[in-house]
Amino acid sequence: MKMSRRILFNVIAWGLVLAVAFPLFWMIVTSLKPGFELFRRPPTMLPETVTFEHYWRLLSETPFLLYFRNSVILASATTVVVVGIGTLGAYSLVRFRYRGRESLAFLVLFTYLLPSVVLIIPLYLFMVKLGLSNTITSLVIAYTTFALPYALWLLRSFMAGIPEDLESAALVDGASRLGAFRDVILPQLLPGIISTALFTFILAWNEYLYALVLVNSDGARPLTTGVMTMLISAFNIEWSLLMAASVMMSVPLIIVFAFLQSYLTRGFGAGAVKG
Repeated sequence: MKMSRRILFNVIAWGLVLAVAFPLFWMIVTSLKPGFELFRRPPTMLPETVTFEHYWRLLSETPFLLYFRNSVILASATTVVVVGIGTLGAYSLVRFRYRGRESLAFLVLFTYLLPSVVLIIPLYLFMVKLGLSNTITSLVIAYTTFALPYALWLLRSFMAGIPEDLESAALVDGASRLGAFRDVILPQLLPGIISTALFTFILAWNEYLYALVLVNSDGARPLTTGVMTMLISAFNIEWSLLMAASVMMSVPLIIVFAFLQSYLTRGFGAGAVKG
């Protein structure tokens, strides 16, 4: 009976894995097919002729590299700002005692629960007033508004799990508050910081709605809106180039996961226990 349940569980699990992975597999295969194979009936599972022409055209004939650079700058800047402010804010909410501290923490969580779409018009008008419309800076500010509340709440749970006695011992030994924070708190908080940074980077890399509304200039467009504008029109869709662009867009996230997987696993596990 146990063996049959285990087999059934494995079959269901592998079925779900294949169902999730098949679109990714088909995306890669389509990007490697020559144009005449894309609409063949019945479709071929594997390309009869492998070609990298679509990748070459994407990099040489389109502004893909410009959009890619914008996305890297946007996601990296948002991650640095959110993690920096979130770490200091979480330290304040956990280590300092002041009136309204718990109310402020729940207010931050409530802010994250609000639909981000309700802030688009106020943020757009605010950016116009500041003269930041159609710039990457406007997107960094906009992404920070909805990424920071979750990051602050997540880092707060990690910070609460760090024993206060460690910091007190460092203060007794003569360390300053800033020194104790740098030498004691930050190393203990590293898994949470990496988890939060990865979440923020993915969020900024994949966000579409704010980029569509706040930026209308090719010089500041990220990949999400740039690729859609470049390859999709009312009369034609460049499927081969679109699949190649999708693969190229996925590469940075795959690299990040490959290098930070162990930290991410430890970070989420610690957050689940300590929160």
